[in-house]
Amino acid sequence: MYMCIPSQHIDFNLARTQRRSYRKTQKPPTPKQTHQMVLRSARYGHWCRLITCKPRSHRLPITRKHEVCMQRLPQISIRTFSSSTSPIPPSFAPKPIVATKPIRENPGFYSQNCLNRNLPLESTYPIRIKKLSDILFELRSSLNLMRGKQNVLGAKIKAAALRRNEEPEEWKDLQAQAKVLKRQISTQEAVEQQLEDEMNMLAAQLPNLTHPDTPIQGKLNVVEYINKGKLPANSQTLPKTTEKQIPELLYRGAPGISHVEIGTELGILDFSSSSKTSGWGWYFLHGDAVLLEQALIQYSLACARSKGWNLVSPPSIVYTHIAGACGFKPRDNNNEQQIYHISQGSAFEGSQDSSRPELCLAGTAEIPLAGMFANTALPKAKFPKKMVGVSRCYRAEAGSHGLATKGLYRVHEFTKVELFAWTLPDPDLSDQTFNEILDLQRDIITSLEIPARVISMPSDDLGAPAYRKYDIEAFMPSRKGEKYGGWGEVTSVSECTDYQARRLNARCKYPDGKLGFLWSLNGTALAVPRIITAILENNWDGAKREVRIPEVLRPYMGGLELIKNSESAP
Repeated sequence: MYMCIPSQHIDFNLARTQRRSYRKTQKPPTPKQTHQMVLRSARYGHWCRLITCKPRSHRLPITRKHEVCMQRLPQISIRTFSSSTSPIPPSFAPKPIVATKPIRENPGFYSQNCLNRNLPLESTYPIRIKKLSDILFELRSSLNLMRGKQNVLGAKIKAAALRRNEEPEEWKDLQAQAKVLKRQISTQEAVEQQLEDEMNMLAAQLPNLTHPDTPIQGKLNVVEYINKGKLPANSQTLPKTTEKQIPELLYRGAPGISHVEIGTELGILDFSSSSKTSGWGWYFLHGDAVLLEQALIQYSLACARSKGWNLVSPPSIVYTHIAGACGFKPRDNNNEQQIYHISQGSAFEGSQDSSRPELCLAGTAEIPLAGMFANTALPKAKFPKKMVGVSRCYRAEAGSHGLATKGLYRVHEFTKVELFAWTLPDPDLSDQTFNEILDLQRDIITSLEIPARVISMPSDDLGAPAYRKYDIEAFMPSRKGEKYGGWGEVTSVSECTDYQARRLNARCKYPDGKLGFLWSLNGTALAVPRIITAILENNWDGAKREVRIPEVLRPYMGGLELIKNSESAP
């Protein structure tokens, strides 16, 4: 066996093969033979580097019984990444508590759920968990027998101690047997802990279950249209597959004028300057665009507050273990960086201070709003907890540099108003809150006079925490064509059941003293850059070269009705 750093997972067959090879050659393994893998630890909810092969000085003793257990474990592939080693989370980090019993009892169901979400690697984990559980059951039975022998042997040693002077050899022999048995039990307990850690770790990697009404892989369902009368007439209608299905309208023609052209002409958007200061994916707003941004924030906050949502101004920097517990991974399945990490080492040394908890920039206010309740148990009467937070959001992944992602649609930094709710573990209450968030989003988009559609997202488009998700996509003329059909996401709402609560240790306390895991929901009240995109492109008057401001925003912009060419921008 080879030590793993941290000791969370070992590819046992690989380690055994390399150990035999090492004995023959008597040379340390080369860098190519040292396999490094990254997997989030179920115990801490973070990503760590695991080393399955180390020189002889780092080896741990191994017994034949231990090796037999390892031989019975099937090999499993681990998604590899090239990120730097993550420090061990602090002691106050929440410890995930994932229910493995349902997975062990029905591994095929959980495997199919992963396949429906296009996660072929994760689909192998439930079978692995079942096999680990079977081995653990046998190992614990063996441990119980050994502990029984230890108790019997202890009684014999106690009796032999009384006649140690007469029969010293018997007492010494029993002592020797006790030491051997104690060492064997200690070794088996180490195996037990390691197998249990691996089982819990794999369980933590599985996505949430999927709502039965969620479309399976690839095909979204249109739920309704918003401001349908404002949509262009030249759409292509896809045929319905069921009588109840709402037809899907797509716009395949040449893309219309882009918000980039409109904003540049009006002097309110500046991408060339940001390319000099920050690079691709950032932007400057000028003049009336600044007022428009602030008006959208104030309006959406007013709408949420009027419906009973509590205002929160959250931090934009969070611990990475909190982001991980909320389901945000440092890298996606294609090994592309998704979040910005903050170095806490010396700027001159260029190193990370491993003694400090790792920090990152929050990709959404959902992370700090959820993290507020980490390691917390509040009385049942205090729920539901409904919060709305406005924050700057940071996304390292900004998509391909294509026409449809040009400009404000996909950027590295933006302002977003986020809705987040904790409810009691009750499906009816969760459904009620889900519909409440969706109704609020619908009201905001309707009042902004933006043509849009509400869609139920397919299973392979759900994030790991989501049980189900609805998106609202606005019509954007610049996204017309074969790929997007004229639509672009502006809001989403997700129901996450207890996925985040189990990883954050967020609970409710019932009057009888019992604890239960909360259920969480989140939704975008308003993502500022994309709403600005939709307003500019849909309200552009090409003849007069001006943009009409939605009526509900005018009180927040000093009564301004039109955005015209401005010479105030530098």
